[in-house]
Formats: sequence, structure tokens, C-alpha cells
Amino acid sequence: MVATYRRQIATRGQGDAHDITELAAGAVADSKLAAGIATIFVVGSTAAVTTIEFEPGAIADLNRVFEMLAPRDGDYRHHLRWGDDNGSSHVRAAMLGPSLAVPFVDGALVAGTWQQIVLLELDTRPRTREIVIQIVGE
Repeated sequence: MVATYRRQIATRGQGDAHDITELAAGAVADSKLAAGIATIFVVGSTAAVTTIEFEPGAIADLNRVFEMLAPRDGDYRHHLRWGDDNGSSHVRAAMLGPSLAVPFVDGALVAGTWQQIVLLELDTRPRTREIVIQIVGE
């Protein structure tokens, strides 16, 4: 069986992070499926979904590394083509990817104690993000 859920999350711009673990867990519970895979996907090319310990220090460290690897004020050809300022956003999003697959057993996500599912806003402006959670299981 397949169940699909869509949710909206308002973000504040580049560097904003949201713990969406409970959102995914709630979708799994609502599906009434016992075991399978939940795919958590963010629609758009300037946001990402990953796992990390969701605490201010780890989020700050991740943002610092992104600033070193794809600096916001870097020279991006994307800016020349479109006249905007979010070249770093596209590069950062491509590095992490838009989705995450998480198994679930006995109706509960399989995750470590300090492993949360996180939506990362990488665009340079606030956005309303659509999260699609698709659950495949039995």
C-alpha cells in the first residue's frame, strides 16, 4: 500500500532549519501501516532534507561548513543568467539532496536517539516549502 501526505512549512531563509521528525512520524502513524519505508521529500531546488542532531550547535556547524564550501557571496554563474543571488542555495541543496528514505517497523520510524529528520532552507529569502511524505508498506 502507498499513502501520500503533503505539508507546508514556512521558512525564514538561508540557514533556517526545521525538525520535521514528528511530521514524518505522524504521517507513518496516520497511514496505519506496520512496516515499510517513508520517503520525506521537499519540493524545490533550494532546500534539502537530511538527518542531524537537531540542536543549535550542530545546526550552526552545518551552516558554517556550507558557508566554507558554497559561500553566499561567492561568484556564481547562476547569478549572471538569472540576475538573482541564490547560486549558493542551488549548490548547497544539490550537495544534500531533496529527500530521505527512512524505514519504519511496528508503525514507528527507525532512527537513533539523537537523529532527527531536518528540513534545511537554503534559499536566500523566506519560502513556504511543500513537504511530501510518501509511505510504502504493509
